[in-house]
Amino acid sequence: MTIALITGAAGGLGAAVARRLAADGRMVALNDRPGRDVAALAAELNGLAAPADVSDPAAVTAMVAEIERRTGGQIALLVTCAGRLEMVPFTEVQDRGGWWRAVDDDLGGTFACAQAVMPGMVERGGGRMVFTASEWGLIGWPNASAYSASKAGVVALAKSLGRELAPLGIAVNAVAPGAIDTPLLEVDAAAAGVRVEEIRARYAARAPLGRIATPEEVAAAVSFLADERLPTLVGQILHVNGGTTRSRA
Repeated sequence: MTIALITGAAGGLGAAVARRLAADGRMVALNDRPGRDVAALAAELNGLAAPADVSDPAAVTAMVAEIERRTGGQIALLVTCAGRLEMVPFTEVQDRGGWWRAVDDDLGGTFACAQAVMPGMVERGGGRMVFTASEWGLIGWPNASAYSASKAGVVALAKSLGRELAPLGIAVNAVAPGAIDTPLLEVDAAAAGVRVEEIRARYAARAPLGRIATPEEVAAAVSFLADERLPTLVGQILHVNGGTTRSRA
């Protein structure tokens, strides 16, 4: 049984990914920040809870070592779902530290996790990494400069590591979802001053499909990218957004 580490597993997308990968037959290690409970989900999926702040590289290194100690094996799959979304007009950004915290969580956390699991993947002879980017990292979005910039960095990181780590047997890819029907929509709705139902309808109206994605649909895309029977799928960005953007960048 292969071990999969999912970050941000307390969130709507992370939990859906954890359930899908467990159904695929993987042992799941569920990460989120301390204080965001993943213990119940870990028990449900016969997995293990692995709390740590992914923006802290030392905490990530310790978390990976603890997972390997408890399971007796190396992590074969990393899926990064942890992230921070704050909607603030750029003209109103006062706290430069707050802007960089989003980058530290989204991009820095992805980097730290990839760096921590890589030695074990090399030792076991290969592995796969699936990063969660965003449509906004490809097209940008008003009032989300930190989130969009960090997700653009995740796209570039996936492409760069895809090239660099493929000779080591490690395939790196990413999903770039559009709007997903999760509690994170509440942030968008609050910024727009409308109810969640209204922001959901606005995003659905943009999509040729006529609706936004469910977490389970994005999780299915992650499962596809995680499939070790597809070794030549490397450095790709899979767009899951109902057609609002196509395969560009």
